[in-house]
Amino acid sequence: MEINEILEVASYAGKIMLESGAEAYRVEETMNRVCTSLGVESASSYATPTVIIASASHKGIIKSLVVRISNRSVDLQKIHKVNDLARHISSENITLENLKRKLKEIEDEKRYSDKVTILFSAIGAFGFVFLFGGSLRDAIAAFFIGLVVKYVTIKNEKMGLNSFFITSIAAGILALLAIFSIKINLANDMDKVIIGSIMLLVPGLSITNAIRDTVAGDLVSGLARGADAFLTAIAVAVGTGVILSFWISLFGGI
Repeated sequence: MEINEILEVASYAGKIMLESGAEAYRVEETMNRVCTSLGVESASSYATPTVIIASASHKGIIKSLVVRISNRSVDLQKIHKVNDLARHISSENITLENLKRKLKEIEDEKRYSDKVTILFSAIGAFGFVFLFGGSLRDAIAAFFIGLVVKYVTIKNEKMGLNSFFITSIAAGILALLAIFSIKINLANDMDKVIIGSIMLLVPGLSITNAIRDTVAGDLVSGLARGADAFLTAIAVAVGTGVILSFWISLFGGI
C-alpha cells in the first residue's frame, strides 16, 4: 500500500468538495473515511476554505500533504457524489485506481449550461419579488434584470475578475436597471425590484456554512467563510449605493 497515493486521492476528494462549497467538517470526515477505507491505520485532516492539510499513519510510517484551494463555487451535486462515493469504498471494494477515475469523472461533470443558469436565475428573481410583497409588474422587471445580472456575472467570472468587483459591478447594473424600470413605467416599486433581484447576489451558502462550521467547532473555517460573506455584502452595498447616490446627486431624485 502506497500511503502517498492514498493521501493524494483523499486530498483530491476533499479539494473537489471544498471547491464545490462543502463545509469543513464534511470535507475532513470524507477525507478520513477515504484513507481508512483504503487500509490506512489512522488519518487526520484539517480543512479551511483556502487550504487542506492531511496526514496518514500506517505501520509507523507517517506522511503529510498540503493542498491549496484557489477556486470556490457552488455545486451541491458534486459534494453529494463525492461524499456518497467515500461511503461505499469498502462495501463495493473500490480500488485506488477506480476511485481516482470516479473522482475525475465527478470533477469533470458539466454543470447546467450558461443559458439555463441565466434563465433560472431570472425566474428566481421573479419569485423573490412576490416573497417581499411586490406586484406582477415588479416581478417582470426583476426577471429581465435577473437575466442581465447573471449574464454579466458569468462573463466577468470567465474573464477572471475578482469576486468582489464582479459582485459590485453586478449590483451597480442591477440598481441602474431598477431605476430605468421605474422611469419607463415597467415596475411600480423600485425597492421591491432591487430586493428581489439582489437576492441573486446574496452569499447564502457562505453564511450557512459559516454558521455550521462555527457550531461544529471549526472556528477558523467559520470565521473565514463569515468574512467572505461579509465582503460580498459590502460589494453589493457598494455597487447599489454608488449608482443610487450618483443618480440622486445628478438628477435630484428617483
